[in-house]
Amino acid sequence: MNVQVLIDSVVRQVTVLIAQLSTSGGIRAPLSHIANQVFLDLARELESQGVSRKVSADMFGMALRAYIRKVRRLDEAESARGRTLWQAVLDFVRTEELVTRERALERFGLDGELEVSAVLRDLTESGLVFCSGSGRNAVYRAATDAELGRLSQLANEAGLVELAWVFVFHHGPLSHARLAELLARTPDQIEFVIERLLRDGRVELAPDGLRSQNFVVPLGSAVGFEAAVFDHFQAVVQTICQRLSLAATSADGADVVGGSTYAFDVWEGHPLETEVKAQLAKMRKACGELRQRVDDYNRTQGHTGGSQQVITYLGQCVRERDEGNEGDAGENEHGNETSA
Repeated sequence: MNVQVLIDSVVRQVTVLIAQLSTSGGIRAPLSHIANQVFLDLARELESQGVSRKVSADMFGMALRAYIRKVRRLDEAESARGRTLWQAVLDFVRTEELVTRERALERFGLDGELEVSAVLRDLTESGLVFCSGSGRNAVYRAATDAELGRLSQLANEAGLVELAWVFVFHHGPLSHARLAELLARTPDQIEFVIERLLRDGRVELAPDGLRSQNFVVPLGSAVGFEAAVFDHFQAVVQTICQRLSLAATSADGADVVGGSTYAFDVWEGHPLETEVKAQLAKMRKACGELRQRVDDYNRTQGHTGGSQQVITYLGQCVRERDEGNEGDAGENEHGNETSA
């Protein structure tokens, strides 16, 4: 197995996903912390797998002393995430009682008048900043802490609640502090999230922490996008990691742990087009019915001792082929199949 080529290819695909997530819905999420976060997370994961710091430093192409200094520095600065101009302008307005547009443009002169003006307009329209007057004489006031907290809660509650739920489901039991860490929030900032989950019965408070017996985001749900994406991605990563571990030891379990990808070449009017595209709905229905039968049995019969959680991931996409490929008979006449 050419591990280096595989790693490079996986990294490229992950960057595609991150770029898509960071711009979805018109947002522009800060990315300045990504490189440091990747380094620190990789260092921690290598250590958890028993790799010594000396070997880890060599894998990163660094001297041991420089590696240790960088890990320590990033550990200490982990709470200081990257900031966007949007965040910087909001923080500036919040530190002042009143800020004129001219003062804001002067403060962020290096960022450009058009960019700063766009941020001020967005902050005003979002309700985070209040504006009086117009033009260069416009005056801005930030919403109070209470107003900001309430606005933030109203804007983020739905997605954050579902994301917290999936963390508890997969990693529970979780303490309040650990859940806050996973959500990149302080314990105080997620109190409303925990209260909501407990009130809805999605999470229970056990002696050893927060637990959940299930996690469901209904198809077509208007909320839960973040949690669903994380759940899909985590399932794929865990499956590949387990398969790699099995491949290093034996071929046993290939029909229990692993994945298969099937590519079908069809076109409009193809006699099997409908059947091929219906595979996702068909598999969803079958797995949904099976899960219901398992839940019904567990609810009525219960179980003793330990248990296993079998995670089955289903995914399907439709990719348009370039016109230049249409002449390739091999590509059009035969689909692709890969299994791991």
